[in-house]
Amino acid sequence: MQTRKLGNSGLTVSAIGLGCMGLNYHRGPAPDRKEMVALVGAAVERGVTFFDTAEVYGPFTNEELVGEALEPFGKNIVIATKFGHDLGSAGTRGSDGLESRPERIRQAAEGSLKRLRVEAIDLFYQHRVDPKVPIEDVAGAVKDLIVQGKVKHFGLSEVGASTISRAHAVHPLAAIQSEYSLWWRQPEAEVFTACEKLGIGFVPFSPLGRGFLTGKINETTTFGGNDNRTSLPRLTPKGEQACGRSAGEDRRGEVRHTGANRARLATCAEAVDRPDPRHHQAQPPRGEHRRGCDRAYAGGSSAHRCRRRADHCRRRPLPPSRG
Repeated sequence: MQTRKLGNSGLTVSAIGLGCMGLNYHRGPAPDRKEMVALVGAAVERGVTFFDTAEVYGPFTNEELVGEALEPFGKNIVIATKFGHDLGSAGTRGSDGLESRPERIRQAAEGSLKRLRVEAIDLFYQHRVDPKVPIEDVAGAVKDLIVQGKVKHFGLSEVGASTISRAHAVHPLAAIQSEYSLWWRQPEAEVFTACEKLGIGFVPFSPLGRGFLTGKINETTTFGGNDNRTSLPRLTPKGEQACGRSAGEDRRGEVRHTGANRARLATCAEAVDRPDPRHHQAQPPRGEHRRGCDRAYAGGSSAHRCRRRADHCRRRPLPPSRG
């Protein structure tokens, strides 16, 4: 497994990470917990050291699962988690949805430390910008937690270039996390430039298009309860049909890939452009939560083997609408 340094932060992680949300949240009925713990362990065995979760996943239960699964592996693991939602002690959501007041950030950190079973949070993201709280106040609160030894690195998720600059001026950001894949390229417009200028790592989430780019989803696919993909326009039958045609589902030309090969192409396509400070976070697609499913991602293939196919795929862009 190759590694990446996230910008100038000194934080080194595996080149492919595991997004853990779908292990028990927002991807249909939760699979067997023991099976998911074993899956996380199998990812570690294959060289994955970077794992992503959030207090809002569950809420709380995803962090608990990740903490249980990774506790045996000690300090060789990097766990990223997120704050920023209005959650009561029982996981009930407040009326405003978002909440990043300093006192709420401190409360979130204490809860995450206990659930993750760690002494310090490796990477602490603001999950979404709270329009009620200046980003400088958010950065200041996380800076205080870093000084106290409860957090090691600060990050933001789904933010613009201006917000990045303002937060970074208060305390250096280690990483920016945003959606980025073959079918969603918006961070290229401004965010990449800001990250490169300031020495900040970039962590794409959903690099496999929420499972679509694995070849496991088409216009006949249906999603069950507790699966937020039911609300995404691209994953309606009509949207999937359009995306499938654009992605080369007709199997003509050079792009002949399904399943694991297609997943590898999707992640390699991101790697060939800007190998640093970029980083990949892969999440097992629906129906693939099994002990060996991470082989399709952790196994990977060298970037030079994917370059020509990735370039070909880019020349056949997917529909621009997000969802």
